[in-house]
Amino acid sequence: MAGSSHGHGHTPAAWTGVIISFIGFCVAGAFMVMANTVGFWAGMVLILGGAVVGGIMKAMGLGSEPKPLVVAGTPAVTPEPAGAEA
Repeated sequence: MAGSSHGHGHTPAAWTGVIISFIGFCVAGAFMVMANTVGFWAGMVLILGGAVVGGIMKAMGLGSEPKPLVVAGTPAVTPEPAGAEA
């Protein structure tokens, strides 16, 4: 959904976390092919590091707040107080 207004991943925190994780994936894959265990695990640490860095950046305000998903053709659901009657 290219025209989605949900804002999925369009933040510095998301981009940074994904780029670091992608580099870690490439490093782990290359060292796996070369049968180098230490290099493989270094790549795995980079993958986890990308998630940590992205989470820290989001906590610093560089991410986006979750927005409720609204499906086309359905009414928006609003929370009602317990015991509310129509």
